[in-house]
Amino acid sequence: MADHENSDRGDLIHEGTDPSGSPMAHGAPAESDRNSLSLSPNGPLLLHDTHLVDTLAHFNRENVPERRPHAKGAGAFGEFEVTADVSAYTRAAVFQPGTSTPMLARFSTVAGELGSPDTWRDVRGFSLKFYTSEGNYDLVGNNTPVFFLRDPMKFPHFIRSQKRLADSGLRDATMQWDFWTHTPESAHQVAYLMGDRGLPRTWRHMNGYGSHTYMWTNADLERFWVKYHFVSDQGVESMSNDEAERMAGTDSDYHRRDLFESIGRGDHPSWKLMVQVMPYEDAKSYRFNPFDLTKTWSQSDYPRIPVGTMTLNQNPENFFAQIEQAAFSPGNVVPGIGFSPDKMLLGRVFAYADAHRARIGTNFDQLPVNRPVNGAGRPYMFDGAMTYDHSGSAPVYAPNSDGRPYADREGPVPEGWEADGEMVRSAYDLHSEDDDWSQAGTLVRDVFDDAERDRFVDTVAGTLHGVREDVLARALRYWHNVDPGTGDRIAAAVGRDG
Repeated sequence: MADHENSDRGDLIHEGTDPSGSPMAHGAPAESDRNSLSLSPNGPLLLHDTHLVDTLAHFNRENVPERRPHAKGAGAFGEFEVTADVSAYTRAAVFQPGTSTPMLARFSTVAGELGSPDTWRDVRGFSLKFYTSEGNYDLVGNNTPVFFLRDPMKFPHFIRSQKRLADSGLRDATMQWDFWTHTPESAHQVAYLMGDRGLPRTWRHMNGYGSHTYMWTNADLERFWVKYHFVSDQGVESMSNDEAERMAGTDSDYHRRDLFESIGRGDHPSWKLMVQVMPYEDAKSYRFNPFDLTKTWSQSDYPRIPVGTMTLNQNPENFFAQIEQAAFSPGNVVPGIGFSPDKMLLGRVFAYADAHRARIGTNFDQLPVNRPVNGAGRPYMFDGAMTYDHSGSAPVYAPNSDGRPYADREGPVPEGWEADGEMVRSAYDLHSEDDDWSQAGTLVRDVFDDAERDRFVDTVAGTLHGVREDVLARALRYWHNVDPGTGDRIAAAVGRDG
């Protein structure tokens, strides 16, 4: 690993790493299980990175039909109404003034299986599907503005570390902390997870975030970077550890029941959408990498701009057909919205749709809950299991001589960015404030109040109970690197010197 990758990581060591790597499926050694192949450190990922593609594709097929992450969840339908004017930043029809768009939301836990309790401590998924006049637009995020990782190569390994041991089939704190402490970039998200946001009182009482950085383009094709914030109109409320544990035993579907019953009685939850907008050129010189999913942008640098209101007002009529088969993918974008060099986003653009093909079927997009409302289909995608829509005897190839239209754009794309350089496997280019600890430290030290920090210390110490000694020692160093004072308190709480 390059020296600059270790420069900010305190005394944590990637123990047990082997430069020869692990073998790929066909027996040849893999070059890296940590970094994807990209065109320059900030450039796009490359499809001929066969190890990344094989890793993600195999991971997507590990558990059928249950979603591998985000298995336990529920959702509802509603409307998104634009109440402000952001047309200076995006030409997307869904965000034009006065527009009202039908939508679907699904909330979930990351690690738990279908039968797990809603109230386990976990990050909550916050997935949205907008049925726009230009096609479906999906925004797939969480109730936290950051994530554990910045490279998709690590994602299958992370999820496995949160699941179950191979021998006993039990979840294991040592396995979780072993992965987190070997992956220092996780610190910011783990701090969120161990704080109050790890136990939302209900899905209605939590914020949602797109988490990734996206691109917006306006009618003049000017480019902007954007982050999405959905702020709960119900306020943000959390459970205590004791409340969550009791609820897990008395009603494991508490969050699912609360959403369904609140909508059923006419108490429709809503969220205000606000965005942070960064001018395109600012990303090149911002003090940390703005495409790093483990980081947040300062609101003093880029204040939140109001966009509109999301309201959930209709329960599903059939949970399996409308929620379990709902297929969200960050790859579903519309004109005026694009991707960014965020490596996790680029990996998910491939992986989510591929997961649906494996879990639901080749033609998952033909199911009613996933169909675009504008009637547009996929004229040159045909056959496959469970084909419903078809094009009769029209040509199935392009170009053709029978007048069937096909896309034929050449040249730069509106929602694109420039990249040049050698093919590399590395972390992002370092900016002046790129490190794994600072933002996590700010959260724990400056954002949490005294009572929340006390609960945080108790929660972390509780999760470290029974963790294997070598992993425990590394976990204590991990929190000391986040914030020395808090790290000393956690060490004392588990009976160790600071």
